[in-house]
Amino acid sequence: MAAVAIHLPLMLMQLPLKSYDTNFHIFFASHYVHHWFDPWNVKWFAGFSQTTYPPLPQQWVALLSWLFGLNMAYMAVQLAAILLLAVGVYRFSRLWVSPRAASYAALASVFLGNESFLVYSAGQLSTTFAAPIYLNALPYFFDWLRYGKWRSLLKACVLLVAAAAAHHATLIFGSAFFALPVIALVLLDGKNEDREADEKPSVQAVIARTVTLTIVVGIAIAVVLLPYWIGLIRYPITQTPIPHPSRASYILSPEWGLNYFLVPYGALILALPFIVIRGAAVARLRPLLLGFWVAFLVGLGGTTPVGKLLLGRAFEVLTFERFSYWAALLALPILGLVIMEFIDRFRLKAAITVALLAASTCTLAVAWSSIRPADAANFDVSSVAQWLNRDGHDRFRYVTLGFGNKLSRLAIMTDANSVDGESNSSRMLPELTKFGGAALTSSKYFAKPGMDSLRAMLAHADRYGLKWVIVRDSYYDPLLYFAGWRQVDELDNKTITVWGKDGVPPATPMNTSQRPPRWQGVLWGTLPFGFSILALLVIWLPEKRSRGFRDDDLPLSTEQTIDGEVIS
Repeated sequence: MAAVAIHLPLMLMQLPLKSYDTNFHIFFASHYVHHWFDPWNVKWFAGFSQTTYPPLPQQWVALLSWLFGLNMAYMAVQLAAILLLAVGVYRFSRLWVSPRAASYAALASVFLGNESFLVYSAGQLSTTFAAPIYLNALPYFFDWLRYGKWRSLLKACVLLVAAAAAHHATLIFGSAFFALPVIALVLLDGKNEDREADEKPSVQAVIARTVTLTIVVGIAIAVVLLPYWIGLIRYPITQTPIPHPSRASYILSPEWGLNYFLVPYGALILALPFIVIRGAAVARLRPLLLGFWVAFLVGLGGTTPVGKLLLGRAFEVLTFERFSYWAALLALPILGLVIMEFIDRFRLKAAITVALLAASTCTLAVAWSSIRPADAANFDVSSVAQWLNRDGHDRFRYVTLGFGNKLSRLAIMTDANSVDGESNSSRMLPELTKFGGAALTSSKYFAKPGMDSLRAMLAHADRYGLKWVIVRDSYYDPLLYFAGWRQVDELDNKTITVWGKDGVPPATPMNTSQRPPRWQGVLWGTLPFGFSILALLVIWLPEKRSRGFRDDDLPLSTEQTIDGEVIS
Protein backbone atom coordinates (compact mmCIF):
# COMPACT_ATOMS: atom_id res chain seq x y z
CA MET A 1 0.00 0.00 0.00
CA ALA A 2 2.86 2.39 0.80
CA ALA A 3 4.54 1.60 -2.52
CA VAL A 4 1.30 2.24 -4.42
CA ALA A 5 0.60 5.45 -2.51
CA ILE A 6 4.05 6.86 -3.23
CA HIS A 7 4.97 5.57 -6.68
CA LEU A 8 1.63 5.18 -8.49
CA PRO A 9 1.03 8.96 -8.75
CA LEU A 10 4.57 9.43 -10.05
CA MET A 11 3.98 6.74 -12.67
CA LEU A 12 0.68 8.31 -13.71
CA MET A 13 2.62 11.57 -14.15
CA GLN A 14 5.05 9.55 -16.35
CA LEU A 15 7.96 11.00 -14.42
CA PRO A 16 10.37 8.20 -15.51
CA LEU A 17 10.22 9.57 -19.07
CA LYS A 18 12.75 12.19 -17.91
CA SER A 19 15.35 9.52 -17.13
CA TYR A 20 18.36 8.50 -19.22
CA ASP A 21 17.37 5.03 -20.41
CA THR A 22 13.55 4.94 -20.31
CA ASN A 23 13.15 5.80 -23.99
CA PHE A 24 15.79 3.20 -24.82
CA HIS A 25 13.71 0.44 -23.17
CA ILE A 26 10.52 1.72 -24.80
CA PHE A 27 12.28 1.66 -28.18
CA PHE A 28 13.22 -2.00 -27.71
CA ALA A 29 9.64 -2.74 -26.62
CA SER A 30 8.24 -0.99 -29.70
CA HIS A 31 10.18 -3.41 -31.89
CA TYR A 32 8.72 -6.41 -30.05
CA VAL A 33 5.23 -5.00 -30.61
CA HIS A 34 5.62 -5.45 -34.37
CA HIS A 35 8.29 -8.17 -34.59
CA TRP A 36 7.96 -10.41 -31.54
CA PHE A 37 9.82 -13.34 -33.13
CA ASP A 38 12.33 -11.32 -35.16
CA PRO A 39 14.96 -9.55 -33.04
CA TRP A 40 16.64 -7.94 -36.06
CA ASN A 41 16.09 -4.18 -35.81
CA VAL A 42 17.01 -2.00 -38.80
CA LYS A 43 16.35 1.36 -37.14
CA TRP A 44 19.73 1.67 -35.41
CA PHE A 45 23.33 1.06 -36.45
CA ALA A 46 22.25 0.25 -40.04
CA GLY A 47 20.77 -2.93 -38.56
CA PHE A 48 21.47 -4.75 -35.28
CA SER A 49 20.18 -7.68 -33.25
CA GLN A 50 18.24 -7.10 -30.04
CA THR A 51 19.54 -10.42 -28.76
CA THR A 52 22.42 -8.35 -27.39
CA TYR A 53 20.10 -7.41 -24.50
CA PRO A 54 17.87 -9.82 -22.47
CA PRO A 55 14.27 -9.12 -23.49
CA LEU A 56 11.94 -9.93 -20.58
CA PRO A 57 10.94 -6.48 -19.22
CA GLN A 58 10.75 -5.00 -22.72
CA GLN A 59 8.54 -7.88 -23.86
CA TRP A 60 6.18 -7.27 -20.95
CA VAL A 61 6.05 -3.59 -21.94
CA ALA A 62 5.30 -4.62 -25.53
CA LEU A 63 2.49 -6.95 -24.44
CA LEU A 64 0.85 -4.43 -22.11
CA SER A 65 1.17 -1.68 -24.71
CA TRP A 66 -1.78 -3.21 -26.53
CA LEU A 67 -3.87 -2.15 -23.53
CA PHE A 68 -2.19 1.01 -22.27
CA GLY A 69 0.12 2.27 -25.02
CA LEU A 70 3.90 2.12 -24.80
CA ASN A 71 4.43 4.89 -22.25
CA MET A 72 1.89 3.69 -19.70
CA ALA A 73 2.85 0.05 -20.29
CA TYR A 74 6.38 0.97 -19.27
CA MET A 75 5.00 2.64 -16.14
CA ALA A 76 2.94 -0.45 -15.31
CA VAL A 77 5.93 -2.78 -15.61
CA GLN A 78 8.12 -0.45 -13.55
CA LEU A 79 5.45 -0.18 -10.85
CA ALA A 80 5.14 -3.97 -10.75
CA ALA A 81 8.90 -4.19 -10.18
CA ILE A 82 8.66 -1.71 -7.29
CA LEU A 83 5.85 -3.72 -5.68
CA LEU A 84 7.74 -6.95 -6.20
CA LEU A 85 10.78 -5.40 -4.53
CA ALA A 86 8.90 -4.85 -1.27
CA VAL A 87 7.80 -8.49 -1.26
CA GLY A 88 11.29 -9.71 -2.16
CA VAL A 89 13.01 -7.61 0.50
CA TYR A 90 10.63 -8.94 3.17
CA ARG A 91 11.10 -12.57 2.17
CA PHE A 92 14.87 -12.18 1.85
CA SER A 93 15.10 -10.36 5.19
CA ARG A 94 13.19 -13.17 6.90
CA LEU A 95 16.23 -15.37 6.38
CA TRP A 96 18.30 -13.05 8.55
CA VAL A 97 16.07 -11.22 11.01
CA SER A 98 12.69 -11.45 12.75
CA PRO A 99 9.39 -10.86 10.92
CA ARG A 100 9.02 -7.42 12.51
CA ALA A 101 12.50 -6.31 11.50
CA ALA A 102 11.89 -7.73 8.01
CA SER A 103 8.71 -5.67 7.73
CA TYR A 104 10.69 -2.51 8.53
CA ALA A 105 13.21 -3.51 5.86
CA ALA A 106 10.42 -4.00 3.31
CA LEU A 107 8.90 -0.64 4.18
CA ALA A 108 12.34 0.98 3.86
CA SER A 109 12.63 -0.44 0.33
CA VAL A 110 9.68 1.73 -0.71
CA PHE A 111 11.65 4.85 0.25
CA LEU A 112 15.04 3.56 -0.88
CA GLY A 113 16.92 6.34 -2.65
CA ASN A 114 18.88 3.92 -4.83
CA GLU A 115 15.63 2.48 -6.18
CA SER A 116 14.12 5.89 -6.91
CA PHE A 117 17.37 7.07 -8.50
CA LEU A 118 17.41 4.10 -10.90
CA VAL A 119 13.70 4.47 -11.70
CA TYR A 120 13.39 8.24 -12.12
CA SER A 121 16.89 9.40 -13.09
CA ALA A 122 18.78 6.46 -14.61
CA GLY A 123 15.77 4.63 -16.08
CA GLN A 124 17.38 1.21 -15.63
CA LEU A 125 14.27 -0.93 -15.99
CA SER A 126 16.17 -4.18 -16.45
CA THR A 127 18.13 -3.70 -13.21
CA THR A 128 15.08 -2.79 -11.13
CA PHE A 129 13.11 -5.63 -12.75
CA ALA A 130 15.69 -8.40 -12.24
CA ALA A 131 16.78 -7.66 -8.65
CA PRO A 132 13.33 -8.24 -7.04
CA ILE A 133 13.02 -11.57 -8.83
CA TYR A 134 16.41 -12.63 -7.45
CA LEU A 135 15.36 -11.59 -3.95
CA ASN A 136 12.19 -13.66 -4.20
CA ALA A 137 14.19 -16.66 -5.42
CA LEU A 138 16.71 -16.62 -2.56
CA PRO A 139 14.38 -17.99 0.18
CA TYR A 140 13.69 -21.02 -2.03
CA PHE A 141 17.42 -21.28 -2.68
CA PHE A 142 17.95 -21.31 1.09
CA ASP A 143 15.26 -23.96 1.67
CA TRP A 144 16.77 -26.20 -0.97
CA LEU A 145 20.27 -25.95 0.48
CA ARG A 146 19.12 -26.30 4.06
CA TYR A 147 16.34 -28.88 3.90
CA GLY A 148 16.70 -30.40 0.41
CA LYS A 149 13.08 -29.62 -0.55
CA TRP A 150 12.60 -30.41 -4.24
CA ARG A 151 9.69 -28.04 -4.62
CA SER A 152 11.96 -25.23 -3.41
CA LEU A 153 14.54 -26.29 -5.98
CA LEU A 154 11.93 -25.98 -8.73
CA LYS A 155 10.81 -22.55 -7.60
CA ALA A 156 14.35 -21.28 -7.13
CA CYS A 157 15.42 -22.47 -10.57
CA VAL A 158 12.43 -20.97 -12.38
CA LEU A 159 12.76 -17.60 -10.64
CA LEU A 160 16.52 -17.43 -11.15
CA VAL A 161 16.14 -18.15 -14.86
CA ALA A 162 13.39 -15.51 -15.15
CA ALA A 163 15.68 -12.98 -13.45
CA ALA A 164 18.50 -13.85 -15.86
CA ALA A 165 16.10 -13.29 -18.77
CA ALA A 166 15.54 -9.77 -17.46
CA HIS A 167 19.14 -8.58 -17.11
CA HIS A 168 22.48 -10.12 -17.98
CA ALA A 169 24.59 -7.78 -15.83
CA THR A 170 22.62 -8.69 -12.71
CA LEU A 171 23.13 -12.36 -13.57
CA ILE A 172 26.86 -12.12 -14.27
CA PHE A 173 27.97 -9.52 -11.73
CA GLY A 174 25.22 -9.16 -9.13
CA SER A 175 23.93 -12.63 -8.32
CA ALA A 176 27.07 -13.65 -6.37
CA PHE A 177 26.60 -10.79 -3.91
CA PHE A 178 23.27 -12.32 -2.87
CA ALA A 179 23.89 -16.04 -3.31
CA LEU A 180 27.20 -16.38 -1.44
CA PRO A 181 25.90 -14.90 1.84
CA VAL A 182 22.92 -17.29 1.69
CA ILE A 183 25.25 -20.27 1.25
CA ALA A 184 27.34 -19.04 4.18
CA LEU A 185 24.17 -18.64 6.26
CA VAL A 186 23.20 -22.26 5.63
CA LEU A 187 26.64 -23.42 6.75
CA LEU A 188 26.58 -21.20 9.85
CA ASP A 189 23.13 -22.38 10.87
CA GLY A 190 24.31 -25.95 10.44
CA LYS A 191 26.95 -25.34 13.12
CA ASN A 192 24.43 -23.88 15.56
CA GLU A 193 24.31 -26.22 18.56
CA ASP A 194 20.77 -25.11 19.43
CA ARG A 195 19.41 -26.43 16.14
CA GLU A 196 17.78 -29.83 15.95
CA ALA A 197 19.63 -32.63 14.21
CA ASP A 198 17.33 -32.62 11.17
CA GLU A 199 18.05 -28.90 10.72
CA LYS A 200 21.82 -29.40 10.43
CA PRO A 201 22.78 -30.29 6.85
CA SER A 202 26.30 -31.54 6.36
CA VAL A 203 28.83 -29.47 4.47
CA GLN A 204 28.90 -32.17 1.78
CA ALA A 205 25.12 -31.98 1.40
CA VAL A 206 25.19 -28.19 1.06
CA ILE A 207 27.96 -28.38 -1.54
CA ALA A 208 26.12 -31.10 -3.48
CA ARG A 209 22.85 -29.15 -3.48
CA THR A 210 24.65 -25.94 -4.50
CA VAL A 211 26.32 -27.73 -7.41
CA THR A 212 23.01 -29.32 -8.43
CA LEU A 213 21.17 -26.01 -8.50
CA THR A 214 24.07 -24.30 -10.29
CA ILE A 215 24.13 -26.94 -13.01
CA VAL A 216 20.36 -26.95 -13.50
CA VAL A 217 20.10 -23.15 -13.55
CA GLY A 218 23.21 -22.82 -15.72
CA ILE A 219 21.83 -25.19 -18.36
CA ALA A 220 18.43 -23.49 -18.32
CA ILE A 221 19.97 -20.01 -18.66
CA ALA A 222 22.24 -21.23 -21.45
CA VAL A 223 19.18 -22.42 -23.39
CA VAL A 224 16.86 -19.51 -22.60
CA LEU A 225 19.48 -16.89 -23.53
CA LEU A 226 21.16 -18.99 -26.23
CA PRO A 227 20.90 -16.28 -28.93
CA TYR A 228 22.60 -13.85 -26.54
CA TRP A 229 25.50 -16.22 -25.83
CA ILE A 230 25.91 -17.03 -29.54
CA GLY A 231 26.06 -13.34 -30.40
CA LEU A 232 28.50 -12.64 -27.58
CA ILE A 233 30.83 -15.43 -28.75
CA ARG A 234 30.64 -14.46 -32.41
CA TYR A 235 30.92 -10.73 -31.80
CA PRO A 236 32.72 -10.15 -28.48
CA ILE A 237 32.74 -6.63 -27.07
CA THR A 238 36.09 -5.27 -28.25
CA GLN A 239 35.16 -1.62 -28.78
CA THR A 240 37.16 1.17 -27.24
CA PRO A 241 35.90 1.78 -23.66
CA ILE A 242 33.42 4.63 -23.36
CA PRO A 243 33.99 6.87 -20.31
CA HIS A 244 31.21 7.02 -17.73
CA PRO A 245 31.08 9.34 -14.70
CA SER A 246 30.13 6.51 -12.32
CA ARG A 247 33.72 5.23 -12.76
CA ALA A 248 35.18 8.53 -11.55
CA SER A 249 36.69 9.19 -8.15
CA TYR A 250 33.90 10.76 -6.12
CA ILE A 251 36.50 12.58 -4.01
CA LEU A 252 38.29 14.19 -6.96
CA SER A 253 34.98 14.73 -8.81
CA PRO A 254 32.51 15.75 -6.08
CA GLU A 255 29.78 16.56 -8.60
CA TRP A 256 29.65 12.89 -9.55
CA GLY A 257 29.90 11.90 -5.90
CA LEU A 258 26.75 13.93 -5.34
CA ASN A 259 25.02 12.26 -8.30
CA TYR A 260 26.05 8.65 -7.69
CA PHE A 261 26.58 8.52 -3.92
CA LEU A 262 24.81 11.20 -1.88
CA VAL A 263 21.57 11.29 -3.86
CA PRO A 264 21.05 7.50 -4.17
CA TYR A 265 22.03 6.61 -0.59
CA GLY A 266 20.49 9.66 1.08
CA ALA A 267 19.88 9.17 4.81
CA LEU A 268 21.11 5.59 4.54
CA ILE A 269 24.60 7.09 4.85
CA LEU A 270 23.74 8.08 8.42
CA ALA A 271 22.79 4.48 9.21
CA LEU A 272 25.99 2.94 7.80
CA PRO A 273 27.91 2.93 11.13
CA PHE A 274 24.97 1.25 12.89
CA ILE A 275 24.61 -1.28 10.07
CA VAL A 276 28.29 -2.18 10.33
CA ILE A 277 28.26 -2.38 14.14
CA ARG A 278 25.07 -4.44 14.36
CA GLY A 279 26.00 -6.69 11.45
CA ALA A 280 29.45 -7.40 12.87
CA ALA A 281 28.08 -8.14 16.34
CA VAL A 282 25.94 -11.08 15.22
CA ALA A 283 27.64 -14.09 13.64
CA ARG A 284 24.78 -15.01 11.30
CA LEU A 285 24.64 -11.44 9.93
CA ARG A 286 28.34 -11.27 9.08
CA PRO A 287 28.08 -12.97 5.64
CA LEU A 288 25.37 -10.47 4.72
CA LEU A 289 27.48 -7.59 6.02
CA LEU A 290 30.48 -8.79 4.02
CA GLY A 291 28.43 -9.03 0.83
CA PHE A 292 27.09 -5.53 1.43
CA TRP A 293 30.56 -4.14 2.12
CA VAL A 294 32.12 -5.55 -1.04
CA ALA A 295 29.21 -4.34 -3.20
CA PHE A 296 29.40 -0.94 -1.47
CA LEU A 297 33.12 -0.57 -2.25
CA VAL A 298 32.68 -1.65 -5.87
CA GLY A 299 29.77 0.80 -6.18
CA LEU A 300 32.15 3.65 -5.39
CA GLY A 301 33.62 3.26 -8.89
CA GLY A 302 37.07 4.76 -9.19
CA THR A 303 37.02 6.16 -5.66
CA THR A 304 38.68 2.95 -4.43
CA PRO A 305 40.80 0.36 -6.28
CA VAL A 306 38.39 -2.46 -5.32
CA GLY A 307 36.30 -2.23 -8.49
CA LYS A 308 39.29 -2.46 -10.83
CA LEU A 309 40.86 -5.30 -8.84
CA LEU A 310 37.72 -7.44 -8.83
CA LEU A 311 36.37 -6.69 -12.30
CA GLY A 312 39.48 -6.24 -14.45
CA ARG A 313 38.67 -5.03 -17.95
CA ALA A 314 34.94 -5.21 -17.18
CA PHE A 315 35.49 -2.14 -15.01
CA GLU A 316 35.79 -0.07 -18.21
CA VAL A 317 32.50 -1.43 -19.57
CA LEU A 318 30.14 -1.41 -16.59
CA THR A 319 28.37 1.45 -14.86
CA PHE A 320 28.39 1.40 -11.07
CA GLU A 321 25.10 2.83 -9.87
CA ARG A 322 23.72 -0.73 -10.02
CA PHE A 323 26.38 -1.94 -7.57
CA SER A 324 25.30 0.74 -5.11
CA TYR A 325 21.73 -0.46 -5.61
CA TRP A 326 22.68 -4.05 -4.82
CA ALA A 327 24.64 -2.88 -1.77
CA ALA A 328 21.60 -1.02 -0.45
CA LEU A 329 19.40 -4.09 -0.92
CA LEU A 330 21.89 -6.22 1.00
CA ALA A 331 21.92 -3.67 3.83
CA LEU A 332 18.14 -3.57 4.23
CA PRO A 333 17.74 -6.62 6.54
CA ILE A 334 20.27 -5.19 8.99
CA LEU A 335 18.75 -1.73 8.58
CA GLY A 336 15.34 -3.20 9.47
CA LEU A 337 16.84 -4.63 12.65
CA VAL A 338 18.48 -1.30 13.52
CA ILE A 339 15.19 0.56 12.96
CA MET A 340 13.28 -1.93 15.11
CA GLU A 341 15.70 -1.55 18.02
CA PHE A 342 15.76 2.24 17.60
CA ILE A 343 11.96 2.43 17.79
CA ASP A 344 11.85 0.02 20.74
CA ARG A 345 14.19 2.30 22.66
CA PHE A 346 12.96 5.78 21.75
CA ARG A 347 9.37 5.06 20.71
CA LEU A 348 7.53 7.94 19.00
CA LYS A 349 10.59 10.15 18.66
CA ALA A 350 12.39 7.38 16.81
CA ALA A 351 9.40 6.63 14.58
CA ILE A 352 9.09 10.29 13.57
CA THR A 353 12.83 10.59 12.94
CA VAL A 354 12.93 7.45 10.79
CA ALA A 355 9.86 8.55 8.83
CA LEU A 356 11.32 11.99 8.11
CA LEU A 357 14.68 10.58 7.04
CA ALA A 358 13.03 7.97 4.78
CA ALA A 359 10.74 10.57 3.20
CA SER A 360 13.61 12.99 2.59
CA THR A 361 15.70 10.23 0.99
CA CYS A 362 12.95 9.26 -1.42
CA THR A 363 12.03 12.88 -2.14
CA LEU A 364 15.59 13.88 -3.00
CA ALA A 365 16.09 10.91 -5.33
CA VAL A 366 12.78 11.54 -7.10
CA ALA A 367 13.32 15.29 -7.35
CA TRP A 368 16.81 14.75 -8.76
CA SER A 369 15.27 13.79 -12.11
CA SER A 370 13.93 17.36 -12.32
CA ILE A 371 16.86 19.10 -10.63
CA ARG A 372 19.32 17.41 -12.97
CA PRO A 373 17.30 15.88 -15.82
CA ALA A 374 18.83 13.60 -18.43
CA ASP A 375 17.86 16.11 -21.10
CA ALA A 376 17.31 19.63 -19.84
CA ALA A 377 15.78 20.67 -23.17
CA ASN A 378 12.34 19.09 -23.28
CA PHE A 379 11.17 19.20 -26.89
CA ASP A 380 8.87 17.32 -29.22
CA VAL A 381 10.39 15.25 -32.03
CA SER A 382 7.11 14.66 -33.88
CA SER A 383 7.92 17.30 -36.52
CA VAL A 384 11.21 15.54 -37.28
CA ALA A 385 9.46 12.17 -37.51
CA GLN A 386 6.86 13.61 -39.89
CA TRP A 387 9.60 15.08 -42.08
CA LEU A 388 11.48 11.77 -42.28
CA ASN A 389 8.30 9.83 -43.07
CA ARG A 390 7.28 11.95 -46.06
CA ASP A 391 8.49 12.59 -49.61
CA GLY A 392 10.72 9.51 -49.66
CA HIS A 393 13.11 10.87 -47.06
CA ASP A 394 13.10 7.49 -45.32
CA ARG A 395 14.86 5.91 -48.31
CA PHE A 396 18.05 7.31 -46.80
CA ARG A 397 19.58 6.97 -43.36
CA TYR A 398 19.92 9.84 -40.91
CA VAL A 399 21.81 10.90 -37.81
CA THR A 400 20.76 13.41 -35.15
CA LEU A 401 22.96 15.89 -33.30
CA GLY A 402 21.95 17.45 -30.00
CA PHE A 403 18.91 15.21 -29.44
CA GLY A 404 20.14 13.45 -26.30
CA ASN A 405 17.86 10.62 -25.19
CA LYS A 406 15.19 11.84 -27.62
CA LEU A 407 17.13 9.76 -30.15
CA SER A 408 15.18 6.68 -29.04
CA ARG A 409 11.86 8.51 -29.03
CA LEU A 410 12.43 9.64 -32.62
CA ALA A 411 13.31 6.11 -33.72
CA ILE A 412 9.97 4.88 -32.34
CA MET A 413 8.04 7.44 -34.39
CA THR A 414 9.78 7.19 -37.76
CA ASP A 415 10.21 4.52 -40.42
CA ALA A 416 13.64 5.87 -41.39
CA ASN A 417 16.83 4.13 -40.30
CA SER A 418 19.81 5.63 -38.49
CA VAL A 419 23.50 4.80 -38.15
CA ASP A 420 23.35 5.94 -34.52
CA GLY A 421 21.80 4.38 -31.41
CA GLU A 422 21.92 4.23 -27.61
CA SER A 423 22.78 0.57 -27.01
CA ASN A 424 26.57 0.49 -26.58
CA SER A 425 26.74 -3.32 -26.56
CA SER A 426 24.86 -3.52 -29.89
CA ARG A 427 27.22 -1.32 -31.89
CA MET A 428 29.18 -3.08 -34.62
CA LEU A 429 30.00 -0.27 -37.09
CA PRO A 430 33.75 0.46 -37.04
CA GLU A 431 33.20 4.22 -37.02
CA LEU A 432 31.47 3.76 -33.65
CA THR A 433 33.57 1.05 -32.02
CA LYS A 434 37.00 2.44 -32.94
CA PHE A 435 36.62 5.59 -30.83
CA GLY A 436 35.72 6.11 -27.18
CA GLY A 437 32.48 7.97 -27.77
CA ALA A 438 28.87 6.90 -27.16
CA ALA A 439 25.88 7.99 -29.24
CA LEU A 440 26.79 10.31 -32.11
CA THR A 441 23.95 12.63 -31.15
CA SER A 442 25.99 13.62 -28.06
CA SER A 443 29.41 13.60 -29.73
CA LYS A 444 30.64 16.88 -28.28
CA TYR A 445 30.28 15.62 -24.71
CA PHE A 446 32.91 12.94 -25.40
CA ALA A 447 35.49 15.49 -26.56
CA LYS A 448 37.95 14.36 -29.25
CA PRO A 449 36.91 10.65 -29.35
CA GLY A 450 33.27 11.62 -29.85
CA MET A 451 34.02 14.17 -32.57
CA ASP A 452 36.43 11.78 -34.31
CA SER A 453 33.69 9.17 -34.43
CA LEU A 454 31.27 11.70 -35.93
CA ARG A 455 33.79 12.84 -38.55
CA ALA A 456 34.47 9.25 -39.57
CA MET A 457 30.77 8.55 -39.98
CA LEU A 458 30.19 11.70 -42.05
CA ALA A 459 33.17 10.84 -44.24
CA HIS A 460 31.62 7.43 -45.02
CA ALA A 461 28.12 8.74 -45.64
CA ASP A 462 27.94 7.19 -49.14
CA ARG A 463 28.70 3.73 -47.74
CA TYR A 464 25.71 3.84 -45.38
CA GLY A 465 23.25 5.83 -47.46
CA LEU A 466 23.52 8.60 -44.86
CA LYS A 467 21.93 11.65 -46.46
CA TRP A 468 20.33 13.54 -43.56
CA VAL A 469 21.88 15.14 -40.48
CA ILE A 470 19.24 16.62 -38.19
CA VAL A 471 20.72 19.23 -35.86
CA ARG A 472 19.40 20.84 -32.69
CA ASP A 473 22.72 22.29 -31.57
CA SER A 474 24.48 24.94 -33.67
CA TYR A 475 27.81 23.79 -32.23
CA TYR A 476 27.96 21.22 -35.03
CA ASP A 477 27.15 23.61 -37.90
CA PRO A 478 30.76 24.54 -38.83
CA LEU A 479 31.79 20.89 -38.94
CA LEU A 480 28.93 20.04 -41.30
CA TYR A 481 29.58 23.06 -43.50
CA PHE A 482 33.26 22.34 -44.04
CA ALA A 483 32.54 18.62 -44.53
CA GLY A 484 30.42 19.42 -47.62
CA TRP A 485 26.91 19.31 -46.16
CA ARG A 486 24.30 22.02 -46.77
CA GLN A 487 21.16 23.04 -44.92
CA VAL A 488 18.01 21.90 -46.72
CA ASP A 489 15.16 22.56 -44.27
CA GLU A 490 14.14 24.02 -40.89
CA LEU A 491 11.70 22.45 -38.42
CA ASP A 492 10.01 23.22 -35.10
CA ASN A 493 10.09 27.02 -35.41
CA LYS A 494 13.61 26.95 -36.81
CA THR A 495 15.05 25.34 -33.67
CA ILE A 496 15.93 22.22 -35.68
CA THR A 497 17.78 22.26 -38.99
CA VAL A 498 18.09 19.49 -41.56
CA TRP A 499 21.36 19.15 -43.46
CA GLY A 500 21.78 17.04 -46.58
CA LYS A 501 24.53 15.84 -48.88
CA ASP A 502 24.23 15.51 -52.65
CA GLY A 503 25.02 12.30 -54.47
CA VAL A 504 24.36 9.91 -51.60
CA PRO A 505 22.77 6.67 -52.86
CA PRO A 506 19.64 5.28 -51.12
CA ALA A 507 20.26 3.08 -48.10
CA THR A 508 20.57 -0.66 -48.66
CA PRO A 509 20.37 -3.51 -46.11
CA MET A 510 23.62 -3.93 -44.19
CA ASN A 511 25.13 -6.21 -41.57
CA THR A 512 22.93 -9.04 -42.83
CA SER A 513 25.55 -11.61 -41.81
CA GLN A 514 24.88 -10.62 -38.20
CA ARG A 515 21.14 -11.23 -38.47
CA PRO A 516 20.05 -14.12 -36.20
CA PRO A 517 18.48 -17.10 -38.01
CA ARG A 518 14.77 -17.66 -37.65
CA TRP A 519 15.12 -20.37 -35.00
CA GLN A 520 16.92 -17.93 -32.70
CA GLY A 521 14.05 -15.48 -33.12
CA VAL A 522 11.58 -18.20 -32.12
CA LEU A 523 13.63 -19.01 -29.00
CA TRP A 524 13.97 -15.32 -28.16
CA GLY A 525 10.26 -14.73 -28.44
CA THR A 526 9.25 -17.88 -26.54
CA LEU A 527 11.58 -18.97 -23.74
CA PRO A 528 12.36 -15.75 -21.77
CA PHE A 529 8.71 -14.67 -21.65
CA GLY A 530 7.60 -18.28 -21.14
CA PHE A 531 9.75 -18.61 -18.03
CA SER A 532 8.18 -15.49 -16.55
CA ILE A 533 4.75 -17.07 -17.03
CA LEU A 534 6.05 -20.33 -15.56
CA ALA A 535 7.38 -18.40 -12.55
CA LEU A 536 3.93 -16.90 -11.97
CA LEU A 537 2.45 -20.41 -11.98
CA VAL A 538 4.94 -22.34 -9.85
CA ILE A 539 5.08 -19.63 -7.19
CA TRP A 540 1.57 -20.67 -6.16
CA LEU A 541 2.55 -24.25 -5.38
CA PRO A 542 1.94 -24.74 -1.62
CA GLU A 543 4.98 -24.95 0.59
CA LYS A 544 5.85 -24.61 4.24
CA ARG A 545 7.19 -21.26 5.36
CA SER A 546 10.96 -20.90 5.32
CA ARG A 547 12.52 -21.69 8.69
CA GLY A 548 15.64 -19.59 8.13
CA PHE A 549 15.37 -17.30 11.19
CA ARG A 550 14.51 -18.29 14.75
CA ASP A 551 13.93 -15.97 17.67
CA ASP A 552 17.10 -17.14 19.41
CA ASP A 553 19.32 -16.49 16.39
CA LEU A 554 19.94 -12.86 17.38
CA PRO A 555 21.07 -11.86 20.86
CA LEU A 556 18.99 -9.30 22.71
CA SER A 557 20.13 -5.74 22.25
CA THR A 558 21.26 -3.76 25.26
CA GLU A 559 17.71 -2.64 25.89
CA GLN A 560 14.56 -4.07 24.30
CA THR A 561 10.84 -3.89 24.84
CA ILE A 562 8.96 -7.16 25.33
CA ASP A 563 5.22 -7.15 25.96
CA GLY A 564 5.35 -3.48 26.84
CA GLU A 565 8.09 -3.84 29.46
CA VAL A 566 11.62 -2.52 29.02
CA ILE A 567 14.27 -5.10 29.89
CA SER A 568 18.06 -4.87 29.92
